[in-house]
Amino acid sequence: MDTVSWPGTSIGELADRAERLIRTDRRAVLGIAGAPASGKSTLAELLLAELQHRHRDEVVLVGMDAFHLGQTVLERHGLTPVKGAPHTFNALGYAALLRRIRETDETVFAPEFRREIEDSIAQTVEVTNTTRLVLTEGNYLLLPQVPWSHVRSLLDEAWFVHLEDDERRRRMIARHRLYGHSLEGATARTWGSDEANAVLVNAAPNRPDLVIEHVVP
Repeated sequence: MDTVSWPGTSIGELADRAERLIRTDRRAVLGIAGAPASGKSTLAELLLAELQHRHRDEVVLVGMDAFHLGQTVLERHGLTPVKGAPHTFNALGYAALLRRIRETDETVFAPEFRREIEDSIAQTVEVTNTTRLVLTEGNYLLLPQVPWSHVRSLLDEAWFVHLEDDERRRRMIARHRLYGHSLEGATARTWGSDEANAVLVNAAPNRPDLVIEHVVP
């Protein structure tokens, strides 16, 4: 397991590492995991932009968040207060998608999570027959508990992003405020289910190939 700091390590250097997967003889999957607000989504988007600049249509991003259970399902089962916890996702459906992506060169369509509506839109991400590398990111990719533990074997390489707790919480509160929550509500959510999820994710990442310490100046 390697460890680097970011942004001490540039996106270009991380892209160099990811680029090796494009040169394999089949479609590959690179997973980026980390706690809520650790910076994994930002890293994934920057990495995607750099790799697409180098390889155009050969790289695409498929997010784990698109496998949130729908809002009506959460309400039906009384899960709305803990939305975002591991059991509020379709983990087996996510694993099945990754398996299909790895095992075929045919076009595969994947859903996309839209934070502005807090729900997923089906069949919007296109993994085509020219795609050689799929980036995927989310909180629970490296969770060792079943059913999430099935995901690790479907990743050709796995990265884990870690951010210091106080900064992570500050960012989480700011995110909730951005989407319309009061300071009191944002703080309660951050120290409630968000904190429980972060502790779980940070406790035991499942065999990452690279740990990225997200350093904030």
